[in-house]
Amino acid sequence: MGRIKRDFLVITFDTTTAAMACEKLCHSKGLPGRMIPVPSQISAGCGLSWRVLPGEKDALLAALDDAGIPWAAADVVQLWELVRDPA
Repeated sequence: MGRIKRDFLVITFDTTTAAMACEKLCHSKGLPGRMIPVPSQISAGCGLSWRVLPGEKDALLAALDDAGIPWAAADVVQLWELVRDPA
């Protein structure tokens, strides 16, 4: 296993309730991403954020808006990702 830095879209929330609603929505609709602590490059209210690839931005924000889930910001940041060594 190795690590590489890669661009990710990080969506932040003002409340834990909104972050958890995002996670529930994404799991129920099969939307990509995962919950992570807010990266140090970003400041946000609740400390939780949703991480996806930047290309997923429009679909994810539209789903959040359609579900009435408030989000605070959507920023692209470089984060470390674990990758398998090619075999």
